[in-house]
Amino acid sequence: MNKKNEKNFENALERLEEIAQLLESEDTPLEDSIKLFEEGIDLKEFCEEKLKSAKLKIDKIIKSNKVLSSEDFK
Repeated sequence: MNKKNEKNFENALERLEEIAQLLESEDTPLEDSIKLFEEGIDLKEFCEEKLKSAKLKIDKIIKSNKVLSSEDFK
């Protein structure tokens, strides 16, 4: 598997942007739009899990160092 097809946060976010553009296009057929929407939902959930995991890791590092403070990301 090459880097472009590798499922990671950056690639998933890039694909979400592509999907958004395709869904905004009037040229995208309804059936394709539904498939793209489903793919987008899966990618959104993947990205949310990656962000949650990253936040947990950062919180753990902060707690172990006790020098830095954590703020909520919104």
